Amino acid sequence: MRILRSIAVVLLSAVLLSGCGYNEIQRNDEQVGAAWSEVLNQYKRRADLVPNLVEVVKGYASHEREVLTRVTEARARVGGMQITPELLNDPQAFARFQQAQADMTSALSRLLVVAENYPQLKADANFRDLQAQLEGSENRIAVARNRYIKAVQEFNTTVRVFPNNLTAMVFGYQAKANFAVEDEKAIAAPPAIRFDSPKSAQPASQSAAPTEPGKSPLSAGY
Repeated sequence: MRILRSIAVVLLSAVLLSGCGYNEIQRNDEQVGAAWSEVLNQYKRRADLVPNLVEVVKGYASHEREVLTRVTEARARVGGMQITPELLNDPQAFARFQQAQADMTSALSRLLVVAENYPQLKADANFRDLQAQLEGSENRIAVARNRYIKAVQEFNTTVRVFPNNLTAMVFGYQAKANFAVEDEKAIAAPPAIRFDSPKSAQPASQSAAPTEPGKSPLSAGY
């Protein structure tokens, strides 16, 4: 009899939880986690290209120390961040992560602008291969971020609507941090990285000029 009662309680609990959105919250939470893992994977892929890219550029433009240092420091800041599951529930920590990645993008943009001044560097097979890989990474990052944004929007909607919000409150689920919509618009278009137009070259003293708000650093000036 006790066994039957226990089974009945379990079944009743399952029905109640399902009706209150518990299962939906779990599914959406898993989707957010998977999408976030892909974002991190693509950012790491880009960061792994930086050391080789810096070394190739240094071989032709070792005196461009400021630009090379900025890229190296930006990569160090990205690599030094502690990425934990709690980051998704901490808007301030998430904003710091987003800013660090934006700094990495900006530093790489300046490095590519400087490369315009060195024809031999642009003709180097290793450099052109790294440039192609970097462009591919930026495209993958844009796709991964877009998927994460959609997954978070779905999760946040789920935990805010009634009666799911009551279930979320009981089990401690809160809205997760998301990438800024305006920033997502800036990276939505694939970066236009070209090395075939000498007119786009800029003096090294101008290579650190900031980009206009709302524009992707990697597409600025190209």
